[in-house]
Amino acid sequence: SSRQALEQARVATEELDDMKAMVKGLEEENTELRRQARQAEKEQHSLCSQAEGLQEERLLAEGQGLREHIQAQAARMASLEVSGATVAMVARAGGAG
Repeated sequence: SSRQALEQARVATEELDDMKAMVKGLEEENTELRRQARQAEKEQHSLCSQAEGLQEERLLAEGQGLREHIQAQAARMASLEVSGATVAMVARAGGAG
């Protein structure tokens, strides 16, 4: 009976050691997963910052393109106005002659 009790104690001790090893493994895995989660958060923050920067660059480029388009249209309008005024002056001068 005492021999049986010793055997049960030995088996229980082995099971306890196995459980302790399993707990240690799970704690290590948990630590690693937390580290990965922190790293993923940092990467996400970095990507969000990059995306904001790219969107800002795109908007600035779009604005620059619109400014250039408006300037080109204004130059064209000024050119047409000058041409129109020149034609009118020539027509008046020709009619007076």
